[in-house]
Amino acid sequence: MPDASERERATELAKRAVNLLESGKQEEGARALREAVALAPDNSDVEAAISKIQDDDAIHPLLTQCRRLLDGDIKAVTAAIHYLEQNDAKVPPDVGRECTALLLSAQGQATPSDADVLIGSLLRQSLGARSLLAEKLVKNSTKLFFQLWDTGRGAVDGLIQVLLDPSAWASDSTRENCERDGFRLFVSKLIEAGQDHQALAMKGIARLLAADAEKLQILVDQDAFEAFLTSLDERLPTDLRSQATLAIAKYMEVAQETAQGFLNNFITFRIGKQTKNDLIVAFSVAASIFPIVPSVAATLFLTEGFVESLAPLARGIKDAKVEGTMLSMLSAACIDQSCREAIRKHCLDWLRSIAKDGSGERKEKAALIVVKTQLADGNPSSMQGQPANTQAKEVEELVGMFKGMMASNGETSKQSSIEGLAYTSLQPGVKGKLANDGNFIKQLIETLKNSDAKSALMFGGLSIFVNLTKYLPNLSEEQKRMGQLKAYANTSKAKSEPDPLDNDEHVTARCKAVLDAGILPLLVNISKTVSPAAFSLILNILLSLSRTPKHRGPLAQQGAIKLLLNAYTSTSSSNSPPTNPTHRTIAHALARILISVNPHLIFNSSSALPITSAIRPLLLLLDEDPTSETRDLLSTFESLLALTNLASTEDSVRDLILRLAWPRLEDLLLANNPMLQRATVELVCNLMASPQSVAKFADGSPQAANRLHILLALADVDDY
Repeated sequence: MPDASERERATELAKRAVNLLESGKQEEGARALREAVALAPDNSDVEAAISKIQDDDAIHPLLTQCRRLLDGDIKAVTAAIHYLEQNDAKVPPDVGRECTALLLSAQGQATPSDADVLIGSLLRQSLGARSLLAEKLVKNSTKLFFQLWDTGRGAVDGLIQVLLDPSAWASDSTRENCERDGFRLFVSKLIEAGQDHQALAMKGIARLLAADAEKLQILVDQDAFEAFLTSLDERLPTDLRSQATLAIAKYMEVAQETAQGFLNNFITFRIGKQTKNDLIVAFSVAASIFPIVPSVAATLFLTEGFVESLAPLARGIKDAKVEGTMLSMLSAACIDQSCREAIRKHCLDWLRSIAKDGSGERKEKAALIVVKTQLADGNPSSMQGQPANTQAKEVEELVGMFKGMMASNGETSKQSSIEGLAYTSLQPGVKGKLANDGNFIKQLIETLKNSDAKSALMFGGLSIFVNLTKYLPNLSEEQKRMGQLKAYANTSKAKSEPDPLDNDEHVTARCKAVLDAGILPLLVNISKTVSPAAFSLILNILLSLSRTPKHRGPLAQQGAIKLLLNAYTSTSSSNSPPTNPTHRTIAHALARILISVNPHLIFNSSSALPITSAIRPLLLLLDEDPTSETRDLLSTFESLLALTNLASTEDSVRDLILRLAWPRLEDLLLANNPMLQRATVELVCNLMASPQSVAKFADGSPQAANRLHILLALADVDDY
């Protein structure tokens, strides 16, 4: 029989268990109750706790918390949120409906932030909650919109999800009607003077346009579109500008002609007013529009007299912010060749003076524009009006400036420096200086390690490495003659002869410097998280690095083969065709590495990669590239050598090659190129260790006899 202290402890634990269970902490509550029962099973408080818990078990715990909230228990909000976090997407529809009804009726009884998170989570996880909100929106969408708006961001996100979820509505027509109402209300909130939550309104607009731009475009008039454009102001928060960019891009996809008219009116009016604020807004808008619709932005930019007026305007107004946004616009305009030429013609002297004598971000932007206008096509002869030594000196000074900017702590400076170096590294002379600067290469690698994998900075940094490691293409004699004819036909262009600093010897030295600096661990770490465009750059870097046999061992040791095989698997499982250029680049880099390494060391028992996983990518290179006008025989040759190396290992590899590629190998035995013939014969010789391969030549069939005659004939051919 328990003593007094045990009964007292049991009573305390029973009360604690009830409180814990009511707050959504089931495990802790159950543990406390079990301890109370063990101490004093006959205690009246323990029995009462058990009875209460049994009664409450019939009620869903989330509904219990929402009812407590309605009774004024603020702590119930936290408990309900905790329950939803622990039980993601496990809210029954009827519970979701009742909880949502209680929460909407309990507005004002909880702190706005708590209610915001709770309502948003519930709408995200429960179809029943979304269905109830849809029904209420049909009755009075305006009232409910403002109620949710006042609640906060999470509730508004939930509202957007309801508007875009067809399964929550009785019919498509009712959803579309409420969606239009919601869109109008978001626009009104965006336009509303003194609005503190413009980014939230812009997010709602952007998400609705992203889903239903065709149906909502009619609701966008000049005033609404101007509100979108004004949200691109460089001085505004990044999240607002990002959402505005998305909204404008989606609208212009479906209503480009109308949007172009709105845009023209807006830019003309703002610039015509000539006030500092209006100029800042106009230049900010132009800078943001260029990446979205370059052709539309270029048409406005090249309006007669506009570019010519920029330098005098900047000198006359003498305002740092106006000049800064003007420089941002000019930098964005460099995406278009005609705009680059116009800037070079009318603004270059002014830009050079800022790059030379200016300071801070102003100097950095001007230097970047000078590089873009002069070297965007990788052709230093575009630096018109300057002697060769002056051109080289200017480029060298700009490169030094960009390298110094990269060492700064400012993200804007780093971005500008990386972008500038991506352009200047197109020059053969600059490539060598950058690659030979070990501290710079290591600093660039470290900068990319600490950068967002999907950022523009990452793409620019990888572009620099592509430029440093890129070999000149191997041209056939016919391609060389065609290049010479084109050069003769256009004598105003630079000579067609490649720069000696871009020959194989110099590129190999640059590749070695980059590899020794430790680029491969960086590429392995970021390969799964970068954007598709950046991933394509990674593959090009690996293809270049693997060209030299001495580099292949370090590449294999540092994880290049695993990276390539995982990349092939992930891209093959997507909707992309199995013969797209990405697959061939992966296969070619893989083939080069596998030529020079021992397969037993790479595909050993401790490796998660089976040796047969490399077969299919390599076989891809035995076929012609359907996207290329000429066949790349080098990739086919290197694939055959890699397959020969793999065929020296085990029967499972040899049998898989026979099963998947024998018809192609028979064709290659009769190829016109003797190097392909020789490589194919070497592969067939290694395959002969398999009984299945022997049967191809010795099963007594006419086909086997014919194959044997072909092999004997090839044995009589002179070796090379």
